[in-house]
Amino acid sequence: MKNNFKYLSVAFLSIASLFVGCQDDDYSMGDLTAPTGLAIQTEVVGQDASNPNGDGSGKVNITVSANDAMSFKIGYNEVTDLMAPVEFSSVPSTIQNSISTGTIQKKFTSLGLHTYRITVVAYGRGGTSTTATADVEVVSNFAPDPSIVTYLTNDSSKAWKVDKSVPGHFGVGPWTGAVSPIWWSAAIDEKVLCCNCFYTSTFTFTRVTSSNSFTIQAATPDGAFTKTGSLASIPGIPGSGDEGCYSYGGGTTPFSFIPSSSGIASDTPSTQTSIMLSGSTTFIGYGSLQKEYEIMVITPTYMYLRVQGTETGNAWYLKLIPAL
Repeated sequence: MKNNFKYLSVAFLSIASLFVGCQDDDYSMGDLTAPTGLAIQTEVVGQDASNPNGDGSGKVNITVSANDAMSFKIGYNEVTDLMAPVEFSSVPSTIQNSISTGTIQKKFTSLGLHTYRITVVAYGRGGTSTTATADVEVVSNFAPDPSIVTYLTNDSSKAWKVDKSVPGHFGVGPWTGAVSPIWWSAAIDEKVLCCNCFYTSTFTFTRVTSSNSFTIQAATPDGAFTKTGSLASIPGIPGSGDEGCYSYGGGTTPFSFIPSSSGIASDTPSTQTSIMLSGSTTFIGYGSLQKEYEIMVITPTYMYLRVQGTETGNAWYLKLIPAL
């Protein structure tokens, strides 16, 4: 009986010492309080007494700050369209005396005077976060180079189609960090067997001289080349299925020229001008979610476009020629 008690005592002491040893290692995640004092400051470029909403460039410098923030994300929405998704971008930040600050310049491209809501999320330790919003009113004035209008519309009406006869008529690359389809580039006639509608659809750009406005007509005799469900921007596309041709009657909507919002540097191949489609019934080449197509190159016989792809972080490239 004494021996049994001795063995039990040793076992108890061993377990107790192990417990005490574990207690010596005091791990702490620290204070998980969310960032405080989140502030948003805006500076409309060119704003003065004579130009209260800026110089027409649409550029706004945005500075955010917060206590104990490790990073920021920022998104934008036009106040008249707050139901639209907000795309957030990371904001570079610096930390000094526990106060984090970050600055970014955003170019708003909707023509005319508009109010935008800026939403900032400040992230702290352990994924804690604080959100704040601010509204800014800014004007964007833009007149495209006359040659772009002439080449695109023939100063009246002109139809274009995807040029299947050249390599790279469709391509994919990163949205940032590159301005070419470095990830994938279509071969000549690549989509003929699976999706010939990609090549038979036409896109007619018309200049309405009397109102100084523009329209686009998407004609899709063999269907629209697109993805399905939430990845398609045009109505009536099935909720599921592979990339391909889907029955679609086409449509006509207004479009406008805007300064490109991609952030591509002015010393890279781009006209710095985009085609902005209105409504949901038109597209160019591929029925994508985005409505802004940046004109990289345009001549009377060739047009090279860049548009944000359906997947986050992707840029798509399209080569078109006049449809004769």
